[in-house]
Amino acid sequence: MTKSRENMIADIKQNVLRTRQYIGKDKLSLRVIAAMQNVPREQFVPSEEKILAYADTPLAIGHKQTISQPFIVALMTDLLELNADDTVLEIGTGSGYQTAVLSLLARKVYSVEVIRALAVSAKKRLQKLNYNNIEIRTGNGHDGWPEHAPYDAIIVTAAAASIPPALIEQLKPGGKMVIPVGLPYQHQELFLITKDERNEIESRYILSVVFVPLVQGNPPEN
Repeated sequence: MTKSRENMIADIKQNVLRTRQYIGKDKLSLRVIAAMQNVPREQFVPSEEKILAYADTPLAIGHKQTISQPFIVALMTDLLELNADDTVLEIGTGSGYQTAVLSLLARKVYSVEVIRALAVSAKKRLQKLNYNNIEIRTGNGHDGWPEHAPYDAIIVTAAAASIPPALIEQLKPGGKMVIPVGLPYQHQELFLITKDERNEIESRYILSVVFVPLVQGNPPEN
């Protein structure tokens, strides 16, 4: 592991300790830490951003989208408590970085990206890097991907004004969803949603966050 990745992991652990009263833990799963160590983040950012690939900050990836801060990627992944045989739905593929992390922890990852150019480039990138348990489609994330439901876990990487009902429906009983909720560029909150075996929903606030908005409607032609 490069020195930059070591520093990234140290930053993640420090942020966990700093926010432990909110997130309810003082360390993340060793499986999640190992996945963060193993995914080459520099391959998922534009060339001009590679020098900052392991900095503890979000980075622009084009199309007014970002790759999330490593701490947030690790935290959201950890909250899902993934098992090796789980099926995961990701809403917001972006550059494919979060997708790659998930793929090391679950059996299958289905990812929906509203911006066609990002979906195409992420698919090529992930295939080139030999992440082979991922399927990507261009579509409206509010609709989920019903053909492969129900999912053991759902992760949403853009802020929704409210939790999309289709995603709740597509979550398996006993499953977990992590989603940022709030208005664009205003106060947003990260929630952990749990569906119990009786299909009852429990919502837990984790901490305040900043995400790009989850696009509603038909995918843009770019």
